[in-house]
Amino acid sequence: MRVLFVGINPGVRSALTGHHFAGYSNRFWKLLHEAGLVPRPVTCEDDVCLHEWGYGVTNLVARPSPGIDDLAPAEYLAGREALVRKIRRWKPEVVALVGVTLHRALFPERRKTPIALGWQDDRLGGARVFVLPNPSGRNANYSYAEMLAAFRALAAAITGCAMAALRGCATTSSSSRRPFSRASSPPRTRSRAASRAARRG
Repeated sequence: MRVLFVGINPGVRSALTGHHFAGYSNRFWKLLHEAGLVPRPVTCEDDVCLHEWGYGVTNLVARPSPGIDDLAPAEYLAGREALVRKIRRWKPEVVALVGVTLHRALFPERRKTPIALGWQDDRLGGARVFVLPNPSGRNANYSYAEMLAAFRALAAAITGCAMAALRGCATTSSSSRRPFSRASSPPRTRSRAASRAARRG
C-alpha cells in the first residue's frame, strides 16, 4: 500500500451511505483527481476502488457523529491503538492524516506546536506521516487552492519515493556491478567467445 488516508470519524452522511468522505461539501474525492493521485474523476462511491491505485482509507474513530466535539478522549485513545495495529498490518509507505486536528489528536504532546501541512517528523506504526488539510466545506482555514496544493505535494512526494525506489533497484552499492542501461534489460553475462559462437550457430 502506498498511502493510507485517515479521517477522524464518519460524518452523518458517511454513516448513511456507508462511504468515506461522503458529505455534500467534502472535496476529498475531487482533490484526489485534480491532484493527480487517481487517473479519473471519482466520488465517495469509488472508495472501494482505492486499492487499485495502492491506497487505503480508514478512520481514527469508527463511531459516526455530526461533529468531532461529540467524541470522548477515550475514543481517541482507543482509536489510536486500533489505527497503529492497522498500519502495522497493512504496512503503508505513507499515512496521510486528513486534517491538522487529527494530527493533534494522535500526537497530543505536540498540541501546542503549530503544525504545517506536509511531511512530519512523527511516525505512526513505523510509517511516515503526511498532513493534509481537512477538505470539508466547513473548513475555512484553507482555500481550495491551498488544499489542492497540499494534495499535489503528496502526489509529488509519493511519485518521488517511487522513483527513488526504482533508482535503488537499478543500482547497487558494489563497485563490481554496474547499473542497467535500461530498467527492462538485464546486463549481458555471455563472454565474447560465447557470443561469436552463438552468431556462427
